[in-house]
Amino acid sequence: MASVPGISGLPMLYQDLVPLSSQEHANWKLRPMESLAFIGQVHAVPLTVDEFPIAQRFFPIVFSVGSDPVPLALMGLNEGVNVFVNEDGTYRDNTYLPAFIRRYPFLLARLREDSDEMSLCFDPTPGMIGDFEDGLSLFENGEPAQPVKDMLGFCEQFEIAAQRTSAFMKDLVETGLLEDGELNIQHQSSPNPFLYRGFGMVNEEKLRDLRGDQLRKMSQNGMLTLLYAHLFSLGLVSEIFGRQMEQGKVPPAPVAAGA
Repeated sequence: MASVPGISGLPMLYQDLVPLSSQEHANWKLRPMESLAFIGQVHAVPLTVDEFPIAQRFFPIVFSVGSDPVPLALMGLNEGVNVFVNEDGTYRDNTYLPAFIRRYPFLLARLREDSDEMSLCFDPTPGMIGDFEDGLSLFENGEPAQPVKDMLGFCEQFEIAAQRTSAFMKDLVETGLLEDGELNIQHQSSPNPFLYRGFGMVNEEKLRDLRGDQLRKMSQNGMLTLLYAHLFSLGLVSEIFGRQMEQGKVPPAPVAAGA
């Protein structure tokens, strides 16, 4: 079983990549994902812009910091905290699961640097795919079985959405609306607010002040709707904080300066 050569900087969750082969994996099977314990300590998950309308109902949507920011769904406010995954690995009922997680352990990847062709690969480390007696067959008579066809289609749609997301982020950075974020949460357990930084958010005041062609363009291309989905979603921060408090996963109360 050969890993994909030359691939570095794998996305979050992925530890290795192996090209799916009708020859090497002819009799292999896929076991459905029964537990989400592997994201139990993942507090932020990448989102595509296609997911904003539904994701903003469940998660605060923020942006990573750095030269190439991406949208993120906050599943917890602190590193190592995910309030949507229960201790037994089950997922919170009636909650949206980001596409980034649903495609795992599969991924489309370029096997050759001189080619734009992408192949369906998988991460073998979680043990969801293997030469098992039980599970869903990956191939039938040398051809991809329905589970592979379905996942290939899903990954292709994910890549298209990722391209739209990259274009959105490029436009967002150019507007100058994106800035370093800061959220303060006042809780009765502490006289001082809990302060969260390390993410990007849209400056709502600057957004309100937009006029003329720039505002018209953002309205027509749908960007304005996405930005307000992001801003509306920030109201969920206090709910996430409350769940962390219930689970005992909030850092010690902050101390006032000079105390």
